[in-house]
Amino acid sequence: MPRRHLHVTGAAEAPLRAALRALRTELAVPDAFPLQVLVEAEHAAKAPRLPSYDATDLPLFTIDPPTSTDLDQAMHLSRRPGSGSASGAGPGGYRVRYAIADVAAFVTPGSALDAEAHRRVSTLYFPDGKVPLHPACLSEGAASLLPAHTCPAVLWTLDLDADGRTESVDVRRALVRSRAKLNYAGVQKEIDAGTAEEPLALLKEIGQLRERLEVERGGISLTIPEQEITEHADGETGGGTYELTYRAPLPADGWNAQISLLTGMAAADLMLAHGNGVLRTLPAAPDGAVGRLRRTAEALRIDWPHHVSYARLIRSLDPHDPRHAAFLQECTTLLRGAHYTPFRDGDLPTITTHSAVAAPYTHCTAPLRRLVDRYASEICLAAVAGTPTPDWVLAAFDTLPDEMTEGGRRAGRVERECVDLVEAALLRDRVGEVFEGFVVDVEDVEDVEDANEDQPVTGTVQLESPAVVGRVTGTPGTPLPLGERLRVRLTQSEPGAAKVRFVPVVPVDPVDPA
Repeated sequence: MPRRHLHVTGAAEAPLRAALRALRTELAVPDAFPLQVLVEAEHAAKAPRLPSYDATDLPLFTIDPPTSTDLDQAMHLSRRPGSGSASGAGPGGYRVRYAIADVAAFVTPGSALDAEAHRRVSTLYFPDGKVPLHPACLSEGAASLLPAHTCPAVLWTLDLDADGRTESVDVRRALVRSRAKLNYAGVQKEIDAGTAEEPLALLKEIGQLRERLEVERGGISLTIPEQEITEHADGETGGGTYELTYRAPLPADGWNAQISLLTGMAAADLMLAHGNGVLRTLPAAPDGAVGRLRRTAEALRIDWPHHVSYARLIRSLDPHDPRHAAFLQECTTLLRGAHYTPFRDGDLPTITTHSAVAAPYTHCTAPLRRLVDRYASEICLAAVAGTPTPDWVLAAFDTLPDEMTEGGRRAGRVERECVDLVEAALLRDRVGEVFEGFVVDVEDVEDVEDANEDQPVTGTVQLESPAVVGRVTGTPGTPLPLGERLRVRLTQSEPGAAKVRFVPVVPVDPVDPA
């Protein structure tokens, strides 16, 4: 799912819209669905394979961005009185009911619809729209957990003790009917005001317990500020003006993520016990990468004593602080190297854990937008039922990891290139102006071949306003002040032609905050 929320409206002939169309062509992004795929999708939307178990009496709710219509997950949270806790304290445990869209109820293995999903791999998000994994009649209609809409789902029941630890797991197909479509800001407001009803109020209680368990096992959740981009349309010109802001995630974002994480960990445990599965694995970061991160922390004047673990340091940082935000962004480098790791017949892989989760983990909660999750659901259903994993699932193990890896690369590039285009559009008429910024990264000279003191030093500057992150090129022999404020001059900015570039305002001295 994208880290940056990008939204652009405006006339089709506007320069940014034209540049985004060109980007789709350059990246070979899939265009309209083939006719046969659309026909199959329309038929499936009208005649899905329905389960016998009816859970439509369960008052589920979804939490998503306000404009989202491809809703993968819905939940209901309740107390389980009398289960006790490991510490002997607390009123009892909790029951998490988590419904996941049942894409397999609509998509037949080997069909044209299935083949197209394997070609697309994941939903791609552009500022002016998205390129969905499945046709809209499914992803935003029949298969989506929209409010007041009855549809098939994979229903998880996770019973937790009073400390938030998993006691039992059940997974079954069910008919469900969500009651409400909530958004993060609204959820946070209700919980903070104390007006949330218990099923929603428990999101905070359970989320915080799961966060404590994450600390206990050494897991890490990065709270990185997001770049939000919106175009305000100009009716006279057909173009518009653009606004970029930084948004630090709300606590409700984290609590909601913990429910998904809980389910992904439970799914991984089921797979390992069953002997067949596709895990999301990440080896521990090499010492060199951690050492580089320590140097970055020092440059950003972030105190990182040697006796303090990386996970503990991350939890102490404030994403509203520019230095901390810059460091959190650098921390994402330790997450590179994640893989989709299949195994079968009890032959477990060498690595079964995800180092950031600090436990076995798998993707299973977003099947409308990510291909592998459909397969994960089928494996978990078979594990709980004690039946063999379907042959069509096992047959995909040889190709699915590579498909997902390539799809992840494409999604990452789409996000980066879209932000570059919107930033260039925002600053198009401001070339030559001076901005206040913050140097958040400097290219390590050791990483550059044939580096010498006459080469210019390059890095990354994060502007205070607007919320732009761009490359800055210093003068040869003059280091960029990593972790310091810096005045920079915009030298180029043209959507579709040149990315945003800056140079320091000479002399290269940190700006006095006063």
